[in-house]
Amino acid sequence: MPIGVIINACSIAVGGIIGTFAGHKLTHSFKENINLVFGLCSMGMGISTIVLMENMPAVIFSIIIGTTIGLAIHLGERINKAAGGMQKMISKFIKTDKVDVPEDEFMSTLVTVIVLFCASGTGIYGSIISGMNGDHSILIAKSILDLFTALIFACTLGMVVSAIAIPQFVIFFLLFLCAGAIYPMTTPAMINDFKACGGFIMLATGFRMVKLRMFPTADMIPAMVIIMPFSWFWATYILPMVS
Repeated sequence: MPIGVIINACSIAVGGIIGTFAGHKLTHSFKENINLVFGLCSMGMGISTIVLMENMPAVIFSIIIGTTIGLAIHLGERINKAAGGMQKMISKFIKTDKVDVPEDEFMSTLVTVIVLFCASGTGIYGSIISGMNGDHSILIAKSILDLFTALIFACTLGMVVSAIAIPQFVIFFLLFLCAGAIYPMTTPAMINDFKACGGFIMLATGFRMVKLRMFPTADMIPAMVIIMPFSWFWATYILPMVS
């Protein structure tokens, strides 16, 4: 049973609901400062997984090629449109007051949160581990941070943050179901490179959260798909030729 996946999705939904209806009680200064702390946590989590990297050329190549693919197919724009659709759908059923922010900033923040919740290396790896051996500890630990992150972002974005739990659950549940086929084909080096690739995206997400640099995190998502094959190819064929 995907207990970890369910808990993670529920933490986002609950955090989003609390933030939507109780966010007005938090001061603007508090929300700004706590958001900086969340951004710092995201960058710290990213750095902690980047150091696990075993095949640096494969990871760097995957990030560059993956981002190129994302930009070429306009993945970020597609996710942006989907986010806008989610917001319009939610607004038809629940009317909430959101902080007065420019539309571009609103959508940019929403995309950042979607990537943070749905495409983090920790969440994807945790879903695979959960499906493979029933260890839900990674996803449960992630749920604690996601609960408070959803709460704070919902203060600005509203109920749409809770709706992110739906695509997140679908993605993680599919990984949970496919874990039995995916995990046996991996090696420890491939897993570490996968975590490192996710770490770069988490680091970029942290920069977006603190509004220091708006990296195209949504367009970087394809890197998570190609990193394992690239890591295997590098270790199997390229590395023996150059070592």
